[in-house]
Amino acid sequence: FSWLSLNVWLFWKTFLLYSQGLQYYYLHQMLGLGLCLSRASASVLNLNCCLVLLPMCRVLLAFLRGSQKVASRKTRRLLDKSKTFHVTCGVTICIFSVLHVAAHLVNALNFSENYNEDFLALNAANYRGEDPRKLLFATVPGLTGVIMVLVLFLMCTASTYAIRVSNYDIFWYTHNLFFVFYMLLMLHVSGGVLKYQTNLEEHPPGCFNPNKTLGQNVTMPKALEDLFPTYAPKPFPEALPVPEPFVQNSFIRICSEEPKFQPHFPETWFWISGPLCLYCVERLYRYIRSNKPVTITSVISHPSNVLEVRMLKDDFQARPGQYVILHCPRVSALESHPFTLTMCPTDTKATFGVHLKVVGDWTERFRDLLLLHANQDAEVLPIFQQRPYPKLYVDGPFGSPFEESLNYEVSLCVAGGIGVTPFASVLNTLLDGWKSYKLRRLYFIWVCRDIESFCWFADLLCTLHNKLWQENRPDYMNIQLYLSQTDGIQKIIGEKYQALNSRLLMGRPRWKLLLDEIAKCNRRKTIGVFCCGPNKISKILHKLSNSSNSYGTRFEYNKESFS
Repeated sequence: FSWLSLNVWLFWKTFLLYSQGLQYYYLHQMLGLGLCLSRASASVLNLNCCLVLLPMCRVLLAFLRGSQKVASRKTRRLLDKSKTFHVTCGVTICIFSVLHVAAHLVNALNFSENYNEDFLALNAANYRGEDPRKLLFATVPGLTGVIMVLVLFLMCTASTYAIRVSNYDIFWYTHNLFFVFYMLLMLHVSGGVLKYQTNLEEHPPGCFNPNKTLGQNVTMPKALEDLFPTYAPKPFPEALPVPEPFVQNSFIRICSEEPKFQPHFPETWFWISGPLCLYCVERLYRYIRSNKPVTITSVISHPSNVLEVRMLKDDFQARPGQYVILHCPRVSALESHPFTLTMCPTDTKATFGVHLKVVGDWTERFRDLLLLHANQDAEVLPIFQQRPYPKLYVDGPFGSPFEESLNYEVSLCVAGGIGVTPFASVLNTLLDGWKSYKLRRLYFIWVCRDIESFCWFADLLCTLHNKLWQENRPDYMNIQLYLSQTDGIQKIIGEKYQALNSRLLMGRPRWKLLLDEIAKCNRRKTIGVFCCGPNKISKILHKLSNSSNSYGTRFEYNKESFS
């Protein structure tokens, strides 16, 4: 809402500037309301085209999140809204682009109909009644504007939820047209179609020019004939001083020269050059950082179509909760996808890993390349097997909201299905040592549809549970596993999973009762709520976190959703 208010304020201020500014007097007389609307919408577009790239500077956001320069947790949480801010700027660009295009269509018509031979430098048309379509398709600003509208239409429609879910490739390829959009934008503003007056002192808007009036055989006003009878039939002398009574009593100013016009310097260059250069530099840095393939140490096939890939990379460092972008040229030359780290490198081990759910074309082709057969159930395929692994490039790591889970004294982590992956790296980190972190109590809620899904991290959960018991801190982690779909009582197979079987519950969590119980046990504390799962669970937790309770406990909601 505040961002909308800022855009509306900027739009209104620019509208008033062009409707009341003296330097735009003659242009406003020619174009009318179209001038004000086109320039006001352009100012909003400049701002949003400048800022829409910043949330996509992932390296910069990860640096700010991990540096001590942003010490406030509340400020760091604003970085979690980067994707929302990017979408908001994109929607704003689409809305005001429609207004900008409509205003310029009116301007093209007015340039043609209101052609004025007195102001040749101000006219965009060449003669009165010129076809407005020539201004749209035969000029650089017009043609680039038309192409930009087509590019923006493709990017906007391909960004809808339905297309992203049904065919992510379309969204990915069309979104990369942003570079074409920005190059066209640089050309679009260089045409200098709209001009302003530069000599306001010598030629105030609406002033009287006697030389021009008499030269064109136009009748001189009666008041002027009485004051200058000698010069009535001749051109008005430039050196003759203007009579003071005439200026004071008749309120008419005399022009000393013709109006002069010049186009604005393209302000859009100032707006977008900085963020565009920053984004390009970051992409170059990411390309250099990720141009060396990683070493795949092992591939583990888990139940329910989940694949675990463990890798090695020189000088790779990551924090729990971060994610990486995987690119496999043999799967797709241009396509890449983000995956949350489930295992981060530490001082004792350099291996890091990801878990990926095989649900689309990319993951299916990737799995087939990694495994000898698509239905192979081998636990571990070592690196020295006969069939070599394909080249895999890793870009990252990048920050996510789950990095903050270790910075609360109490954290509630809620996972739905494969949404457990961000918390796996947190659990692995706690397994290496929990005393150095601020976290002193962790509530871990995991909801799955089938019993086999719990086997993805059953060993990790049991190992961490046993370690905390050995260190006399059984209250450090509260584990609750929910099986949402079942035909009867089931257990996680294996004697070593007895600790989890006792915490396995049937059905879905009763979220309000769950949060009330947590609030009761942690009175007057701030609890970080982290959710990665279906939107339905996220909305419920978000609503409950914002509601008050009688225990003085405050819940701070953090979310990452997946489609």
